[in-house]
Amino acid sequence: MAGGPMAAGGGVGSAAPKSKLSGILMVSFAAFAGILYGYDTGTISGITAMKNWLQLFGHEVPVTNTNPYGLGISSHQQSLVTSILSAGTFFGSLGGAPVADYIGRQRGVFVAVLVFCLGVALQTGSHTFAVFVVGRVFAGLGVGLISTLIPMYLSECSPKWIRGAVVTGYQWAITIGILLANVINNATQHRNDHSAWRIPTSVQLIWAFVLAVGMFFLPESPRFLIKKGNDEAAAKSLGRLTGLAANDPEVELELTDIKAALKEEQEIGETGYADCFRRTPNKILLRTLTGIFLQAWQQLTGINFIFYYGTIFFQSAGIANPFLASVATGVVNVGMTIPGMWGVERFGRRNLLIYGAAWMCICEFLVAIIGVTISVTNTAGQKALIGLVCLYVAGFASTWGPIAWVVVGEIFPLQIRAKAMSLSIASNWLWNFGIAYATPYLVNAGAGNADLGVKVFFLWGSTCLCCTIFAFLCVPETKGLSLEQIDLLYLNSSILGSVEYRKVLLAQDVHVADLKDGKLTIQDDRHSNDEKV
Repeated sequence: MAGGPMAAGGGVGSAAPKSKLSGILMVSFAAFAGILYGYDTGTISGITAMKNWLQLFGHEVPVTNTNPYGLGISSHQQSLVTSILSAGTFFGSLGGAPVADYIGRQRGVFVAVLVFCLGVALQTGSHTFAVFVVGRVFAGLGVGLISTLIPMYLSECSPKWIRGAVVTGYQWAITIGILLANVINNATQHRNDHSAWRIPTSVQLIWAFVLAVGMFFLPESPRFLIKKGNDEAAAKSLGRLTGLAANDPEVELELTDIKAALKEEQEIGETGYADCFRRTPNKILLRTLTGIFLQAWQQLTGINFIFYYGTIFFQSAGIANPFLASVATGVVNVGMTIPGMWGVERFGRRNLLIYGAAWMCICEFLVAIIGVTISVTNTAGQKALIGLVCLYVAGFASTWGPIAWVVVGEIFPLQIRAKAMSLSIASNWLWNFGIAYATPYLVNAGAGNADLGVKVFFLWGSTCLCCTIFAFLCVPETKGLSLEQIDLLYLNSSILGSVEYRKVLLAQDVHVADLKDGKLTIQDDRHSNDEKV
């Protein structure tokens, strides 16, 4: 397993002046892909609560707060239609590794868009529950591919001084997608024909078209092009990303660094998924497990309970306009991601994860306590519930929502990055699927169900407490470091000592060029580990 330096340190263009924004703007557009993920997450909650959709796919049930139309679907159907997308995304995210390595980061997005559009078309034209579910599987495959390809592309092509903010743009796009879904659902919910749910479903084709057209004009990752031996195209790509000519000395130096790292990797040999779990001096096993569990804990914060089942939950809690309450949480989600985009480079990854988890833990326990002590007719109590849920969403949106993607995008060595990222993001979708599938059985009343209702927030509060502990023990501080310096941090520091060691790395300003000059050599565990600094 390679423990060598990463290509170009902090990502492509790390040496470019901050005034050159063309590359940053180009790379930032790729984050638009998050809308596909977020929109589907947000839209399914409202669609499954619409009268026309229930008339077509549901059955008659007694009228309750949860079923105001006297129509409903079983817990099994509700679990299946909500969670099956995550089953597709699980396999799609694993497929993102070979697609990224053989087709490319940028061109792989087109494959993902085609698969996603097939899934949306099946859902939009469906007249049976089975076809609708199959459509969600294909849409999930497309979203899963994108969830691996886009963070990888953003991490490889962003300057180190703004890499965190650029990658968090992906999460911001996810939140915008959720909000758009809530707004469109709210606008079409009272239609008396199939357009009530087919309009919000088919709108996803617009987002896919915009992404495909935009990605067509973006450059491929220079790192991928160098790996394929296309040096000329790599120089042009890097020049576009840095706003410099292809033959500019800065571009040539950057390409030289990439080639040097690639040569070391080729000398070590090809790697497989098993190499992601090797014990090496630069802690590959720890890094892989950190990525896998970080994405798992992000899901275990319980956030997708709000976005998958929020409308139904607010109905059961006695909220007068549950669709509007879902819009409110969507607005908070979008707005509070912006402070997270700023804070990731101001306060660091580690601090935001620790304090964000603690904040969510407090809010969720308060939601649970208030929820079990008030009646559905208590107006003040219901408003307090909505307010606390919004505070909880704000905590997630500004910390664990965006930061988990940033950390996963930057902690892996380049040789295993595609594979390790695909494993980490597959973990996200696996837990997403499990939580989405289990939640109706946990929350709903009736035979075979746990009937927890609002008490489910005691569970989410407990998992957020675990998130706090995990972030403290397992996530290092990487703010301002190049990708290569992060490798040095894992090699020479403990997690708890990472804050101080990061300061040392920044003070010494270690770069790939230093390694080439022989000042520092990091090698595989199959070789000697020779540190000359």
